[in-house]
Amino acid sequence: MLYLVFYIAAMIYLKNILQKLRKYKLVVAFAIIGLVSFKATDTYFEISKNMDLFVSVFKEINTYYVDEIDAGKLTKRAIDEMLNTLDPYTNYISEAEAEDFRFQMTGQYGGVGAQIAAKGDYVVITDPYEGYPAQKEGLLPGDLIIEIEGKSNKGKSTTEVSKLLKGQAGSKVNITIKRNDVELKKSLMREEIKVKNVPYFGMINAETGIIKLTGFTNDAGKEVRDAFLELKKNTSLKNVILDVRGNPGGLLHEAVNIVNIFVPQGQEVVSTKGKVKEWEKIYKTLNPSTDESIPLVVLTNRGSASASEIVSGTIQDLDRGIVIGKKTFGKGLVQSTRPLNYNAQIKITTAKYYTPSGRCIQALDYSHKNEDGSVGSVVDSLKKAFKTKAGRKVFDGGGVDPDINVEPIALSKITESLISKQLIFDFATAYRNKNASISDAKSFKLTENDFNDFKTFIANKDYEYNTATETALLEVKKKAEDEKYFDAIKTQYEALKLSMNHDKKADIEKNKTEIIELLEEEIVRRYYFQKGRIEAGFDHDLDVQAALKIFADKTAYKNILTTIK
Repeated sequence: MLYLVFYIAAMIYLKNILQKLRKYKLVVAFAIIGLVSFKATDTYFEISKNMDLFVSVFKEINTYYVDEIDAGKLTKRAIDEMLNTLDPYTNYISEAEAEDFRFQMTGQYGGVGAQIAAKGDYVVITDPYEGYPAQKEGLLPGDLIIEIEGKSNKGKSTTEVSKLLKGQAGSKVNITIKRNDVELKKSLMREEIKVKNVPYFGMINAETGIIKLTGFTNDAGKEVRDAFLELKKNTSLKNVILDVRGNPGGLLHEAVNIVNIFVPQGQEVVSTKGKVKEWEKIYKTLNPSTDESIPLVVLTNRGSASASEIVSGTIQDLDRGIVIGKKTFGKGLVQSTRPLNYNAQIKITTAKYYTPSGRCIQALDYSHKNEDGSVGSVVDSLKKAFKTKAGRKVFDGGGVDPDINVEPIALSKITESLISKQLIFDFATAYRNKNASISDAKSFKLTENDFNDFKTFIANKDYEYNTATETALLEVKKKAEDEKYFDAIKTQYEALKLSMNHDKKADIEKNKTEIIELLEEEIVRRYYFQKGRIEAGFDHDLDVQAALKIFADKTAYKNILTTIK
């Protein structure tokens, strides 16, 4: 039976090939031998031959393999492995995965509206979305979800818990949470959740507004435009920051819509080129702009990809604004979704995109993989220079280089440990349980007494870590042991290790500033959600501060956009 199914599928597939060959008036010679084999071209002969081989292998496995096989699972694995030889963005989407894919494209799903994370044996609420069921029913960051519909969640993964919380809008889900060692029962009415592309916009100071863009699902352009118009109601607005840091991209036409806010109608934003020439297209702005003159900064980092790079790269190419932060990811590929049988879909990389200067910022060459399957970056010697509208040099093959590069400050080992052990998160939860309210997000500051409370809170907690020097010393020991020299230096090694033994209390004081900054952000999130956390970070956000500095110096801003290198 399985053989017959694959036989029919192969026949349909090869029939489609024949129709395509006829369309282009190619002469095709074929013979029917079990399955139809085309010999019009080497390509189509190889397709038919390998389809025949695949069906034959599947038939033999189904007939003779010692155990019963799961046809669906085996086929899914075969398809996934085939697509893995191409690029990470060409994916098979089964009917069961369609809902998750819809969420990626639209930002919509039925559920309670909260982000969750693993914590010990359970899953914890990290971010209730403001205005949705979780927040309206009083769920807070730090609440452990211990039961759903009366069944224990112990040992369940975040994926498993997420599926249990999601469901048809209008249906109820009953959960039990643990907060401050007290169990509370909550009944939540699921809603249609629409995760905003713009989770925050507001004024950093009297003159500068910021728009945080985290996605490119439907209506992203409208959300950015609406946010900008709200900011413009403040008559003192003189500058604007568009923050696409950590934004992985999404719908290409929404990137065009966002650029359109700041550039005139009819301006080329991006073009696409692929194997199918009929699909090649130039995307231009369709509407009158909202504001073509306000000073603009786009913030980027390594997490800014795809549509984020179209926006930042095009703004840079047109000299419409300044890009600040770190080099972007370097994804210059476009995907199209094609329907398959049985409600499945395939998302295929169909083209590369090019910004107005003519550059493609794709950093990895998936067409030339190494023998081990790894992919190399485009080497500097192969990168080409292009020119912006004003004649500034920009380069392809490696993401969007910022006009002002901001080097991040690496966190200390002790701070990394406090984060990974969730001690900063836990202290913020404990702080919220003791304090019903705080001042507004921008002005909230941790007091010295609060910091002392934190030190007491972690005093008996495990947050072991190795400093960079200790790690280097361990490497010396390992190499000495490998080379049989360690016995000769053991005494000196132990003495050096003892003298270098870090004092955690001293490290806490040494890195007090960065620890307090993280504590303030986490505590503010308990009261003002994502919006509050963003506002609490303005003062020590290096990229934001670099933007404010360049806005304050109008001559420097203008020089960056006009200086030809």
